[in-house]
Parts: sequence; structure tokens; C-alpha cells
Amino acid sequence: MRLVGLDRELSELSELLRTCVRGGGGGAAVIGGAMGCGKTELLTALKSEASNQDFLVLDAVGTWPERRSPGSVLRQLLRSAGAPPGAVALLDSLHGTCAAVAEETGDRPWTLDAAHTDVLHQLCAEVVRAAEDSPVLLCVDDVQFTDPLSLHWLLHLIRRLRQARVVLVLTECPLSRPAHPQLHAELLRQPNYRGLTLGTLSPAGVTALLAAHRGATPDPAFAERCHRVSGGNPLLVRALLEDSRRASDPATPVVGDTYGDTLLSCLHRGRPALLRLTRALAVLDGDIHAPGQLARLTGLEPSAVVRGTHVLEAAGLLDGIRLRHPVAAQAVLEGLSAAERSTLHREAALMCYEEGVAATRTARHLRNCAGDGGSLPWAVPLLREAAERHLNGNRVAEAHSCLEAALRFGADDGERVCLRALLASTSWMLNPSISTPHLGELAIALSDGRLSTRHTLMLAKYLLWHGRFDEAVRAVAQMDDRGERADPEYAAEVRATWELLSVTYPVVLAPARGEPVIDDPRSLSAMALSRVLAHGPTEDAVAEAESALRAMRLGRHTQEWLMCAVAALSFADRPDTAARWCDHWLEEARARKVPLWMAEFASLRAGIALRLGDLTGARSLAEAALAQVPADSWGVCIGGPLANLIQAATDTRDFAAAAEYVAQPVPDGMFSSRFGLYYLHARGCFHLETGRPYAALDDFTQCGELMTSWGFDQPTLLPWRSSAARAHLALSDVRAARGLADEQAALAGEGLSRARGISLRVCAATRDPGERAGLLEEAVTNLRSCGDRFQLSGALGELGRAYALAGQTSRARGVLEESKRLERECGAGARSHAGAWSLASAPGETALGRLTGAERPVVALAAHGRTNKEIADTLTITVSTVEQHLTKAFRKLGIRTRKELPRKHFPEAAAR
Repeated sequence: MRLVGLDRELSELSELLRTCVRGGGGGAAVIGGAMGCGKTELLTALKSEASNQDFLVLDAVGTWPERRSPGSVLRQLLRSAGAPPGAVALLDSLHGTCAAVAEETGDRPWTLDAAHTDVLHQLCAEVVRAAEDSPVLLCVDDVQFTDPLSLHWLLHLIRRLRQARVVLVLTECPLSRPAHPQLHAELLRQPNYRGLTLGTLSPAGVTALLAAHRGATPDPAFAERCHRVSGGNPLLVRALLEDSRRASDPATPVVGDTYGDTLLSCLHRGRPALLRLTRALAVLDGDIHAPGQLARLTGLEPSAVVRGTHVLEAAGLLDGIRLRHPVAAQAVLEGLSAAERSTLHREAALMCYEEGVAATRTARHLRNCAGDGGSLPWAVPLLREAAERHLNGNRVAEAHSCLEAALRFGADDGERVCLRALLASTSWMLNPSISTPHLGELAIALSDGRLSTRHTLMLAKYLLWHGRFDEAVRAVAQMDDRGERADPEYAAEVRATWELLSVTYPVVLAPARGEPVIDDPRSLSAMALSRVLAHGPTEDAVAEAESALRAMRLGRHTQEWLMCAVAALSFADRPDTAARWCDHWLEEARARKVPLWMAEFASLRAGIALRLGDLTGARSLAEAALAQVPADSWGVCIGGPLANLIQAATDTRDFAAAAEYVAQPVPDGMFSSRFGLYYLHARGCFHLETGRPYAALDDFTQCGELMTSWGFDQPTLLPWRSSAARAHLALSDVRAARGLADEQAALAGEGLSRARGISLRVCAATRDPGERAGLLEEAVTNLRSCGDRFQLSGALGELGRAYALAGQTSRARGVLEESKRLERECGAGARSHAGAWSLASAPGETALGRLTGAERPVVALAAHGRTNKEIADTLTITVSTVEQHLTKAFRKLGIRTRKELPRKHFPEAAAR
């Protein structure tokens, strides 16, 4: 290993060797210092230098397990390579000395019988005689663990160092005082004695060590973090280097397994008491640090705790009263069994409770120990208090753990129901599927009359999410208004919740009971969404939604209503405002690390992105939503993220991906929720774009029937009539298409809106070519105002085609170029507007040439007025195949109806 910052110490030790060689007698040195600070490395460097100077090197290592094995260090020394030959026989004569050696007991001297004392003297003489031929360097690493017999021999040798060519070098890691006072007393009498103490590295020293090992000066931030995590301990710095080297980015400091294993090996080389103390500090993590309390937890004497703490501090392992990194705590605790860890945490919890430590800190220990409420009657109330504090701080995972522990510790029946309800609520925020096992017990409590109105409404909400509508209806039926009369604030929450659920699950719940509380922001947000769905965009609804958003902060009692207000803004043609608010709450949800909140806000933001024509962003956000909460945990609300994915993939022409999303199983109950509407419309768009107009029409019609029956029949929510009209156009039923398109245009009203822009696009497609330009120009104006780039690109493409067919080639060219630019910006797949220009400017050369051999005869017959059935009979193919060929051909030609087909370019079909 490379020595860094130890040049002065190595020089002093080398001087002892040179003095010995010059005939100045022997010498001795003790290298002290904390664990991992370089004592062994310095000793190794000295041994290498001594070998180069023809010293006979004898070495040994003291260990805790062998500290009472008589002669263990002595045998290592005198059986080293090159040891005096006569020493081996003398060592054998010491066999069986165990009973003759008194154990170390403080400063009491050791006594040996005359025979064994004589053998020790002879062994010293053997070493001294060997030194006459070549000087001897005798090294003992970790001398504090030297057995009494070997220590007795070392004392004999030290007394002869003045005349012998022997250098004795020892390393020691004491617990703040020498392990063998008598040994130190003898060493201090030697004229050639050096006492060296090694410490941790300074920040500059860590930088130098890193540079020495990496061959270049490290980045200051890298060096600073290494110093902070290692405490300047050289061994841990090297461990961090190794962990970082194995990482994918070696330029970033990594605290990994090597760091933990190295720290643990340092502790195992020391006394077991030190490891016990470190484990206690890891468990407490700063909660308690008084020596008396640590002594209670470890079983050590308070004085031993103080000395051990000093040793850990000197080694740089502690940052104040904590271990420097969680990996360190994990490493020292891994050696304990589950029962041992539980016992430590249990005792720590009791001490924290007695010392008045904060409930959240005390609860941390209760969460990690086995439940037994009999001996800790205060555990359940404290865990519930801690859970409430965590929830108030939006630390949902910690609250969930506290509530699980509270149930584990046991509680009376009434308290258990309340805890179970709270646990279901926190489970819900983490992953709705986790809450499912709790619903059964809550349902039983409801039937027994043990569930409060507040928790009943919560239970109904969860049952609705999972599509268990019958159970939800029974739960709602058992609610009464006693709680509402007793607590007006709670009454406002109940009515706001009811309003929110009624617009989400309208097939199950009627509109809100009672008058809404106008000054309650939750009621305002629910009212805003309800008004937009029932009556379309209004300034009042927008004002209510924005007022609610400004009044609320993200939390477990507001998250759903914040989403409600943002959705109201989105449906009210305020997508930019909705996007800004949703981005804000999405960042807040990420900061609080609540998976369900992140997923729901991401899905909501994906829907807003679609309304702005950001297809790539919409798909990415919807995928992120399903990454946070898996599809099978969304319940009936899976329609939201799936609809966004299907629509985005369809609009970007990624039909393979869209087909995979459509193939995902969905719960039947989804079609009884507002999210089922989104799904039906998106799936219908997919069917239409992939040549299945009948399937598309079925989806659009079902969507419209549900919206009408629920009182949501507003095109601002979903323009189902326009979509159904497009399906009729694909089936050449222009009359039905025109009726639906005109009906939706009337519903959209006269003001500028996205719904009106979409409606006018379809209205234009149902008119003769000469009537289209005016409608499309108005559609473009509406779509520009709402910011939907995707719909705008489509309207511009159709307007460009209308201009081209009217011979206005210059205007057509500019409009089509803008259409293509918008397509690229919003991430849409290649569409057919460019083909419209080719068709108008050079018919038969480009667009018609893109038809396949199977498509051309179908298009030719359709251009000459044949119905789909007649074409199928003529070509002996199915009607479905005809539909698919026509859909693809219309897209390539950039047209919407059969009237636009250029009959003169298909003379071959006239005779059929």
C-alpha cells in the first residue's frame, strides 16, 4: 500500500535502523493510533526497508481470540523465516505452560516458575546471538492483544536492547490508555525509543491520497465527499476509491460494499466491546448518546463506553454521535440475527420513551421490533401519534410503517378499526392494491356499526376505485348525517367528496346532497368540474377552479380536489393554465415521494399535453404514470392513463404500440366511470385510423350514450359526435356524418373553442369541396386560440387541400408547409397533407402512384360510385377488406370522402 502523509514517521523509524547498524545499540518504537489510520502500512514499509538493509525480520500479529493463548505471539516471532534454529526446540519445551501463566489483571505482575523463566531468558539469548550476525527487526502488530507469556518474554528482551543489535517496533490501538502499562514503562527507559501517534487525514491529506492512487488530482467535490464520508480514515478512503472504481461513473464517489466490509473488518480486529458499542450507536442513530444510556443498551461499564466512543471518534467513524453513513450502520447490524436487532430496538424505544424523545424518533425503534403490547402499553398511542405527524409532513411510507407496527402491537377493537382505516388510507397513497386486504375488515366493521361516517365515505371511495360498486352503494346507504350535524367542517368535506365522486362515478352516485359550502376550496373545485361537464366552459367555472387552486396546498386531504380543479381548467379550454398548475403539483408530489399522487398528476398532465398537441410529451407522461403505479393497481381509473397512451400512439402513427395498449385487459367497472369515456373515445380513434370504422362507430356511440345519460354531453369533454361523423365518412355515409357534425357544432357554441374548431373540421369534410375553405378557415382560427397544435396541423392540411383543389396553389403551399412544421413539432407521424398538394398539382403522378395493387381497383370502383358491397362482390373480397383498403387509400390521397376521388384517373373501372 502507498504511504501518504507518513514520510516523517517512516524517517524516524528508519533512523532507528541506521543507529542499530552503526553499532549504537538497539532501539524500540511504539506506533499508536486509531483503527485504519496506517499503523500496519507503516510497519510494512519499515519491514521492507529493513530487509533491504539485511536485517533479520521477525514479526507477529496479536489477535483478540488468541490473547489468552500462552505464547501465541512468541511462537509467531520465533518461527518466522530465518529465526534462530535453537529457538524452535526451546519453544517446544514451553508446551503446557497455560496453567502456569496468570491471566492479566490490571497492573498485577505476572509470575512464572524458575524453569519457565529460564526458558524465556534462553529464547532472548538466541535472538541476541542471531543479532551478532545480522541486525534484527522484531515487529508485533496490535500488541494490545499479546498474551501474558509472550508479553513476559518481550519485557525480558527490552531490558537487553541497550547492548543488542535489535530494533523492536510495536503497533497499538488502545482504548484511550495503554493496554500494557508495564510494557510502556520498560520502553520509556530505553535511550533509543520513539513514540509515534497516527491520526486521520486532513482534507488536503485525503486529496493527496486520492491523487497517489488515481495518478491525477481528484475533483475537489469528489475529494470533499470522500473526506466527509471517511472522516479522513485512510483505509476507508481507499475503500471508497474501490467502490467508485466499480461503479458505472467512477467520477462520482460511491459508498458501497467495500466501504461497509472495510469498516466492519476494522471493528472485528478490535475488542468485541467496540463492535457492541458501534451497533448500539447504529441503532440509536443519534436519539440518545449519554454514556449511561449507552451502557444500558450495550451492557458495558460507562467508563468503557466513554473510552470506546473516543476510539471511534479518533478513527473518524463518527460524525458527532452518529455513524458517518447509512452503509456503515447497515454493515455493523447485518451480523445480528432478527431477534437480536429486535431486542436492541425494543430497549432503544423504551429508553427514548423514558427520555421524552420525539414520537417519530421513538416510533422508528418500535417499527423495527417485534410487537408485544403487554409490556409496552404506550406503544400503540405513540405509534398512532407518530403516524399522524408523518402524514402531516407528507411522509406516507413512514406513516404506513407506524400504523402496521401499531396493529402488530395490538389494540382494543374500536382502536383497531380506526388504525385499519388509517392504514388503508396510507396504503392507498403508496399503491391502491396494497389497500385491498384492509377493505374486508372495514366492511365487516361497517356492517357491525363500528365504522364512522368519515371512514365509511373513505371505504366507499376505495370500493368504487376497485369497481366493487354494489358494496360501495351499500356502504353509502348506511351513512347518516349525525357526524355532519356535529361537525360543520367535516360536513363540508363530506359534501365536497360526494360531489367529486358523483362526477367520477355517475352511474353509482347521485349529485351531492345538501348545499355546497362556497368558501370551502374543495367544494369550489368539485363544483367547477361539475359545471364544466354539465354546461361546458364558463368564466365562473374557471374562476372557481383557479380560486380553489390558490387556496389549497398539496396533502392527503386536498390532492383529489387539486386534480379536480386542474381538470376543470383543462376541459374549460384553459390548457396552458392547467398545464402550469399541474406541473407545479406534479413536482410537489415528486418532492413528497407519494407514488399515487405522482402517478395521477402525471396521467392528468398527459391528458393536458394531448389537448395542446404535445403527443411525445403525453406518451412519456402516461408511461411515467404507469411506471409509478402498475396497471393492475389503477382499478377502474386505468382508463385515464391507457386512453392517453392509446391516443398518443395512434396520433403518432405507432399503431403497433397502440394495439398493445388496446389489448391490455381492463375491468368492466371502468365503463361505469368517467375514465371509461376517455378509453372508449381513444380506442375508437385507434379503430378508425387502422381501417375498422364499424368498430370505431360502436365505441363512439357507446361513449355518447354514456355521456348523455350521465348529463356530461359536452364536446369540451370528448367530441364524440365529430369522431362518429368521421367513422360515417369512412363508411361513405355522408348524410349521417353531416347530421352529427352539425349537431356538435351547435353544441360547441359560437365562441372560440377547441370543441368548435374540431367540429368545424368535420363539418367541412361533409360539404362539397367548394364549401369547405370557409369552414376550415374558421376551424383554424378556433384551434389557434386553444393551442392544440395537432388539431391545428390537421385543419391546416385540410385547408391546404381545399385551396389546392380550388386552384389557389400559392395559398395551398404556405398552409401545407405550416401544417408539416406543426406535425414535426408535436411529434405526429407522417400524414397525408403533403400528398394533397401532389394530388392537386400533378394528379396521377405522385399520390395515385402510392396506392398498392390491391388498393387501386377498390379505389377505382369507389370513384365510379360503387358501394362497398358492390365492390366486394365484383372483386370477390369481403366488405371489411374493402373498408380497410379505402381507409388506407383515403389517407394516402389526402381526402375524406368518395366525392373527392379523381374519377378521370381510373378509366379502367368504367366498364366494370
